Amino acid sequence: MDSHGQYEQRVVWAVVGTGIGPLLLAATREGLVNVVFHATDEVRDGALERLASRLGAEPVEDPGSPLLAEAIRQVEAYFAGERHGFELPLDWSLISGFNREVLRELASGVPFGTVVGYGDLAGRVGQPGAAQAVGMAMGANPLPVVVPCHRVVESGGGIGGFGGGLETKRRLLALEGVLPEPLF
Repeated sequence: MDSHGQYEQRVVWAVVGTGIGPLLLAATREGLVNVVFHATDEVRDGALERLASRLGAEPVEDPGSPLLAEAIRQVEAYFAGERHGFELPLDWSLISGFNREVLRELASGVPFGTVVGYGDLAGRVGQPGAAQAVGMAMGANPLPVVVPCHRVVESGGGIGGFGGGLETKRRLLALEGVLPEPLF
C-alpha cells in the first residue's frame, strides 16, 4: 500500500516462447492486461515503456508470479493443442468504449475453430454497418490470442488484416483447424 492506504499498481511480465514466436504477457492484480506479438528485445522494451506510461507503474519481469503463472500455463497449453479457450481474469483497462464492447463480445461469442465477419461482429454489438470500426477495435486489441481477434475475417472470404502479421493470423487459424496447416 502507498502512503494513502491505496494499493499500488503492480505490473508483472514474462516472455513465453510459442509456435508463432515469443509473446510478451503482462498482468496486474486485476488480470492479464497485455499480450504482445514478436516480443524481441526491441519490441518488448517498447511495449513495457507503453505499459509503464499507461498504467503508471514500472513493469517487473516475474515469470514465476502468481499473477502470470496461470496465463503462461494456458497459453502454452493452447499452442500445444491441449486447450481451446482461455479462462483467465482480464484487466480491460487499456481499452474502453466501443472497442471494449466489441472485444468482450469476441471473447465470449466466437469460440475456438470458428470465425466471424467484421460486419457480423458489428451487428452483434448493435452497430450494423460499423465493420470498419470493428476492424479498428481488432487493431487496438491489447490481448490478442486470448481475446481472439485472429478469428475475425472479411465477409467475402478474405483473411483480413492482423496486427501480428498475416502469417501469424494464418498460423493461429491453422492451429484452430480453420485453415490447413502450411505445407512449408
